[in-house]
Amino acid sequence: MTHGVNIDPSKRIAIGSDHAGFRYKEAIKRHLTALGYWVLDAGTYDAESTDYPKWIRPVAEAVARGEVDRGIVLGGSGNGEAMVANRVKGVRCALAWNVESARLGREHNDANCLSIGERMMTEREALQVVEVFLNTPFEGGRHVRRIQMIDE
Repeated sequence: MTHGVNIDPSKRIAIGSDHAGFRYKEAIKRHLTALGYWVLDAGTYDAESTDYPKWIRPVAEAVARGEVDRGIVLGGSGNGEAMVANRVKGVRCALAWNVESARLGREHNDANCLSIGERMMTEREALQVVEVFLNTPFEGGRHVRRIQMIDE
């Protein structure tokens, strides 16, 4: 990895969206940068209609390779984006529709990727979901066995 090498590994985030998640992607990127995160923007870079796998898979692959600590993917609903990310071995992408679902995705599932639907929540709610996702630790305990079963 050539970018972000001198950044605390827990402060390296990859983000990507299709056209339907572009506006929130940009807002989240600005927010994270202001909080001191190094953000790898995998695209898309405008609101023109595009196919989401093209922009989501690179985020998931960066997470799987360990280039970033976490990934954030966005679309209209977040469903397709979560599906693409979860096809990459080593990625556990949680689709969050509120703060509680983001918290549980981290606590119980050790999610290393977050999927958000721009059409499903306000921008303010999306920023809150991201912060909870990034600041919630994995609970461990009984959940470790379940994570191992997912990864088998």
